[in-house]
Amino acid sequence: MNISSDPRAIPTTSSLKNQTTDPKDQELRKLRNSCREFEAIYINEMYKTMRKSVPDSGLFKKDMANTLYQEMLDMEMAKQTAQGDGMGIGKAMYEQLKEQHFPDSTP
Repeated sequence: MNISSDPRAIPTTSSLKNQTTDPKDQELRKLRNSCREFEAIYINEMYKTMRKSVPDSGLFKKDMANTLYQEMLDMEMAKQTAQGDGMGIGKAMYEQLKEQHFPDSTP
């Protein structure tokens, strides 16, 4: 039996140290991810509105494939933007919600 494994899939000791079993930490991680996802949706809507404001140049055909490609590209760019520093909306939401639901947490 030949089983090949990707060395990137094997967890390192530093990644295992970052994983906690504390339910509060898990809830904070879920909250942070939800805030990032919300920011990505918000940024995507902003990209859609910006794209609609640009007049059609006629360089590309306006068919279903190009429209779908542009929507997928915008969503992926929005996700990448939100994963980084983003616009700060997700971070601000996270801080506010963390204070409301976990007033004694420091991370």
